[in-house]
Amino acid sequence: MARDSERSPRRIRTERVLRPATYVVSAFLALVVLGTFLLLLPIAHKGPGGTDVVTAFFTSVSAVTVTGLTVVGTGEHWSGFGEAVLLLLIQAGGLGISTGTAIVAIVVFRRLGLKARIYTSTESGNVALGDVGSIVRGVAVLTFTVEAVISTILMLRFWLGYDYHFGKALWHGVFNGVSSFNNAGFSLASDSLVAFAGDGLVLLPISFAVILGGIGVPVLYELRRRRRRPLSMHSRVTLWMTGGLLLFAPVAMALSEWTNPATLGDMPIGERLLNAWFLGVNPRSGGFNAVDYGEMRPESWLLTDMLMFVGGGSVSTAGGIRVTTLAVLLLVVRAQARGDRDATVSGRRLGRDLTQQALLVIVIFAVLTVGGTLLLMALSDATTGQALFEVISAISTCGLSTGITAGLGEPAQVLLALLMFVGRVGPVTLATALALRQSDTRYRYPEGRVLLG
Repeated sequence: MARDSERSPRRIRTERVLRPATYVVSAFLALVVLGTFLLLLPIAHKGPGGTDVVTAFFTSVSAVTVTGLTVVGTGEHWSGFGEAVLLLLIQAGGLGISTGTAIVAIVVFRRLGLKARIYTSTESGNVALGDVGSIVRGVAVLTFTVEAVISTILMLRFWLGYDYHFGKALWHGVFNGVSSFNNAGFSLASDSLVAFAGDGLVLLPISFAVILGGIGVPVLYELRRRRRRPLSMHSRVTLWMTGGLLLFAPVAMALSEWTNPATLGDMPIGERLLNAWFLGVNPRSGGFNAVDYGEMRPESWLLTDMLMFVGGGSVSTAGGIRVTTLAVLLLVVRAQARGDRDATVSGRRLGRDLTQQALLVIVIFAVLTVGGTLLLMALSDATTGQALFEVISAISTCGLSTGITAGLGEPAQVLLALLMFVGRVGPVTLATALALRQSDTRYRYPEGRVLLG
């Protein structure tokens, strides 16, 4: 009590509100440790010998953060027990991301006071002010329902179309269904989904699951509860940006890889279009691949880097800076180009704090990307393009790779694992800290100017 009396009321409130975000980080860390221990057990892998600590740690981090980067073949190295551990880690990680970040948002806005609560109630369709139990139940029901539908479709396709026996078809269907909705990118095949590159009944359900999982809890929650009231600005911006990227990315990928014989060039027209769609969807945190990314053209790598960097929706299993952050940046650029005083959308003005936060998120991700790329190049023989691709894939928790992950040394693999963890839990703590640092300043300094350009 004495210590509390010595601290300012604002500092005490900040520490109390930050506590839920700390719990989220601690829970993810505990899951990583538990997963590493389970994957080190002899029963978790196939054949003689054992699994080294770095491989178990890397795989556990990748599963918990629903990234999908691997250093060993999932179906080749891990036993049925090991695969079950990975599936549980993916499910726990995905649910933890969705429910944990939603709960943190609720707690933060409730503690910030009446003004923030009124604003959130107006702009979020009461999502942030909803009952915590209702949010958790809603996320769980939605998750398990979508996963069940996708798993059933895939199971039937594997069973009836590829002569898998029922047990194998069921396991592959469930594993890929859970992995796809959680944007995890794990597959039981060593080449991901390359064997199904011409099968729309496999690629399309997985791509739609990836899209739904990457939209975000607030949007899905609002769509589910919508009656006659219009969608909030957040939901509209998320859906607009998601739709725009889903139109742009497949077309850009098709133009880049259409004549590449190592990827789309030798496919029939229908398969080219199907795989162009798949190439456009998965860089935004899906992590599955139906063609070899190591054989893609450099311009396609750069385009994929950009899509991974953006990621999906807020409070979702996707990573990246998020589509809403990109939207805020584009709206600010448009306002500046027009000479407008404020950035606006749908008749609403974007607050200065929001635009500053978006800029800060982008700068932090960019610094981590550049720093991680330099470190990875110093720790390995990766080229600039390969290192940049791997680092962005890790920090955006996407899981795509040019094929060099397994060949990296242990220090480089540990670096990627740390980037995956930071990329997953960092946005939660960063968003909480940014929300809490806002204050009504009673004074302003005189204006100063510097030359730009």
